Amino acid sequence: MTTTKKQETEKTGLAKGVNKGTKTTPIISKPRPSRRKGAQSKRTNFVRGIVKEVAGLAPYERRVIELLRNGKDKRARKYSKRKLGTFGRAKAKVDELQRVIAESRRAGH
Repeated sequence: MTTTKKQETEKTGLAKGVNKGTKTTPIISKPRPSRRKGAQSKRTNFVRGIVKEVAGLAPYERRVIELLRNGKDKRARKYSKRKLGTFGRAKAKVDELQRVIAESRRAGH
């Protein structure tokens, strides 16, 4: 027996014949709502950007930037890890703050 996918044909609604069976609407497979959880909406992203702009950096973020400017990347990651909980989050935050430093340098020159 071959393992080819059965071709989807519309049922006739009759009890006999090649396409016997009740007519049904095809099942449309769409992603579960749980797969969308955590995805940022445009509005949320916009609001967070505005808040960041108005409030500025948190004290620990300022310290991380200071460590990065002094060339202590590993110490910056370790400090971020203590504040944020996981090393993955810490690495992401350090990368974000390095981008902030680069932007400030570009704006300064």
